Amino acid sequence: MSRWKALPDSLDDRVQQLVVQLRRLKDRSGLSLSSMASKTGYSRSSWERYLNGKALAPRQAVEELARVGGAEPTRLLVLHELAQEAWQRDDAMAEAAAAPTRGVGARRAAPIGVLTAVLLGALVVGLLVVTPWTGHRDSGKDTAATAHGVYAYKPGRTYPCAVERKNGQRYAGYSTTRTAVLSQPGWDVVEAQCLLRYWGFDPGGVDGVYGELTRRAVKRLQEKAGLATDGLVGPQTWKVLRR
Repeated sequence: MSRWKALPDSLDDRVQQLVVQLRRLKDRSGLSLSSMASKTGYSRSSWERYLNGKALAPRQAVEELARVGGAEPTRLLVLHELAQEAWQRDDAMAEAAAAPTRGVGARRAAPIGVLTAVLLGALVVGLLVVTPWTGHRDSGKDTAATAHGVYAYKPGRTYPCAVERKNGQRYAGYSTTRTAVLSQPGWDVVEAQCLLRYWGFDPGGVDGVYGELTRRAVKRLQEKAGLATDGLVGPQTWKVLRR
C-alpha cells in the first residue's frame, strides 16, 4: 500500500472524497504512476497532481482509471460531478477575491453595484411571494415550493408531501430538477424524500437532509430499479423517481 501525503486542508470535502477513492483504486490496481500514464493517456505528472489534490482529474481520466483498474465507474463519476462543482465554485471565489479595483471609478462603482444588488434582491423576493409555482422547468437548482406556502428552506423542519403527475413526470412541488446530484441540504433533497416515500421507500423524516436513512432508501430504490446501488441520487436515479 502506498504512503500518500496528506491532502491540503483547503480542499473541499467533496474533492477530497474523490481523490481518496482514486488513490484507493490505484493502490488496488498495483499500477505505478508510469504504468497509469501509459494505460490511460494521461501523463505521470498529471496523475501526480490529480492524486495529490493539486489539480482536479478530468472526467475522462477518472473513466480511464476505472477501466484499467477494473472498477465500476458509476460511483466515481458521481463523486467527480460533486467535486467538479466544488472546484469550479472555489475557482470563481478565488478569481473574485483577486480581481483588482481600477482607480476612483471602480471605487465609485462599488456602492452603485451594491445598491443594484439590493434592489434586485427585493424584486426577486417580491416575485416569490406573489407568483405561484406553476412551471416544471428543470433549473438544476433548489426551487422554493410556493405551492406549499414555503419560501425558504429551514433546517430542522419537516415538510408535507403531495406527489402529482404532470407532463409524464411526478413532482412533489419542492424542486423540478432531474439532474442535480444531491449532497447539501435543501429543496432538491426534500423533493427526493417525498418521491422516495411515494414509491414506498421510507427516507425517514422529510427534512431536506441527505442522511443515512435517506441514503438507505435510495439504495433500495436503485436495487429494485437495476441501478448501481451507491446510495447517491444523480440523473439516472431521478429518472426512476420521476417516472
